[in-house]
Amino acid sequence: MNIGILSKESGVSSKLIRHYEEIGLISKVARTEKGYRIYAESDIHNLRFIKRARELGFSLPDIKKLLSLWKNKSRTSEQVKLLANKHLVELENKLKLMKDMADSLRHLVHNCHGDHRPDCPILKKLSDT
Repeated sequence: MNIGILSKESGVSSKLIRHYEEIGLISKVARTEKGYRIYAESDIHNLRFIKRARELGFSLPDIKKLLSLWKNKSRTSEQVKLLANKHLVELENKLKLMKDMADSLRHLVHNCHGDHRPDCPILKKLSDT
């Protein structure tokens, strides 16, 4: 199949497919005499896997590891769990950081009068050294 069909079937844009091939996330594929890429059914499954992993926020290096683990039938589930758990901890840390930022900003917004006066606790906080 060509890249357009692969894109439609996998839900991944042609541009991303080319990028994934360029960085080695998916294997280089055969080409026709005119240079068009020729993809197989397995490429659809690989790209869907990558897309779902990206939706969960995994980094490209981690997705490469996950793909390798997925294809390795002798791997243990422990290897997969460790990788996923590491990512989960990172996500939870980011969520806490974002919650703390939102709480700080909420406090500043609440304390700003938002009227004709020039005093503004938001600007004061941002200018504190």
